Amino acid sequence: MLDPKRLQLRAAFFQAIRSFFQEQGFLEVDTPIRQPLVIPEQNIVPVPSGTHFLQSSPELYMKRLLAAGCEEIFQICRCFRYGERGRLHLEEFVMLEWYRMDADYGDLMNDCEGLFAYLLAEMKDCSFPVALHEPWEKISVEEAFKKYCSVTPEEALQQDSFDILLVEKIEPYLGRKRPAFLYDYPLELASLARPKPGRPSLAERFELYVTGIELANGFSELTDPVLQRSRFEEECRKMDTNLENRKKIPELFLEALESLDKAAGIAMGLDRLFMLFLEENKLDSVVTFAPGELDK
Repeated sequence: MLDPKRLQLRAAFFQAIRSFFQEQGFLEVDTPIRQPLVIPEQNIVPVPSGTHFLQSSPELYMKRLLAAGCEEIFQICRCFRYGERGRLHLEEFVMLEWYRMDADYGDLMNDCEGLFAYLLAEMKDCSFPVALHEPWEKISVEEAFKKYCSVTPEEALQQDSFDILLVEKIEPYLGRKRPAFLYDYPLELASLARPKPGRPSLAERFELYVTGIELANGFSELTDPVLQRSRFEEECRKMDTNLENRKKIPELFLEALESLDKAAGIAMGLDRLFMLFLEENKLDSVVTFAPGELDK
């Protein structure tokens, strides 16, 4: 359980994030926590809540708000993912998501740099483990595999070893001295991202790392409803689940994509980011009540 001083720091942290986006002209929104359908994703297991699910992300509904005419929006919300528990994982955690119309993943990278600089200036009782004033590192997935692994990303996918190589061989070296953007993922690993112009086998997706810890996942949005439907159907084919609602296609979301053109969005784990500002090494030390402190 956090003591009063750290509770004040946590409150100031969230307030500073809100102030940053409000000063940039973003609209703060809220969306349903209980959702009848979730994004079909084989690697994320949602938490059932009666006939619905607790949200694993507000993404579906925030993009529908974009399609309804919002241009720059953000949200700080609780998200839930079944079975995610460890030093850097909680089943219930706080997510920051923001979306921009007429933007791509490069614009989101600029947002990240601006947000971190703003937080460092506002959180005067905190520090950050790496330099923020230097240019941030940008390394493509292809370059990272070439530098740290003995196989290409394509070979790793064929061998079903991409994730383990990323975690064990690449991530520990990312963001050691300054934040690092790992970008341009294979298209197979970015079901909601736009293909890269001129390199259709790649997606305009990036992840942000600091001291080897993944903090955010952002991408230029896929706004083609036909292609998005086929991506969802492919994810559903890969799923091993008895929860049929996980395999249902979100039709209203696909209808909304018809009203979207160019857009970009990103999700950032705020508990992990707050952990870095407090120079801690596990999430249990920075949330108000850790799971082991709850009544059973």
